[in-house]
Formats: sequence, structure tokens, C-alpha cells
Amino acid sequence: MVVSAMVKSQRDPVTAAEFRELIAGRPVVVSFATVTEMRYGARKAHWGELRRRSLERTLSEFVVAQPVDELMTVCAELRYNCERRGVALGQKAHEADRWIAATALYLKADLVSDDAGFQGIKDLTVLSRRDS
Repeated sequence: MVVSAMVKSQRDPVTAAEFRELIAGRPVVVSFATVTEMRYGARKAHWGELRRRSLERTLSEFVVAQPVDELMTVCAELRYNCERRGVALGQKAHEADRWIAATALYLKADLVSDDAGFQGIKDLTVLSRRDS
């Protein structure tokens, strides 16, 4: 959500500003899954070359967490635990979100999102604009 808000900041400056406030002064790391989803969304929406280059400039501002072995284990455990509890994040349809949550868990970092699907995950701290 944060990366998407930054990319769309000209169309929705209020949302972008609210997310910027939540991440201000913090190191920002995004999951490889976030980058994948952003590039996919741009392709699906038939963005032109200039707009895709702008996306890449925005993405270059972030450190991207790659799927190292320990992160893959965290993600597998997260899926297993979510499936057992009947939490949506355990479903295949939520694979990208699961990687994003697993990345935050692996890095012991706060996850910044308004997506309610991240709530209630053990040891995951979620920062939301709704809480500010």
C-alpha cells in the first residue's frame, strides 16, 4: 500500500502524505513481492514507458528484501499457521501479502498497511493510517 501510494502521490497526495508520516525517520524495506506486484500492476494497466520509468525511480528509493532461505522458512511457517487458524493469509490467493508479512516478521520490522488481512498475525506489528 505504501509503495502504491508513493507511485500515485500526484493523484492522491493526502494518502501519500499520511503514509509518509507513518514511515518518517524509519528505514524503509520492501519485499521483493511488493516490487513484483507493482511491476505486474503497471503491465496489467498498460502503463506507457514514461510511467513505468517513474515507477522504477520510486522503487529505486527502497531497499528490497530478497527471498533468502530463512525468509522462505518464515513464509512457509506463516502459511501453515494461518491455514490451521483459518486466517485468509493462509490462502493461495494471498501469496504476495503472505510474503510481505513474512518479510516483516523475518526482519522483525513493523509492517505499514491499511490492509486488515495483516491484523491478528502473531508477532507482526502493523502500523495503519486508521490507527493514527
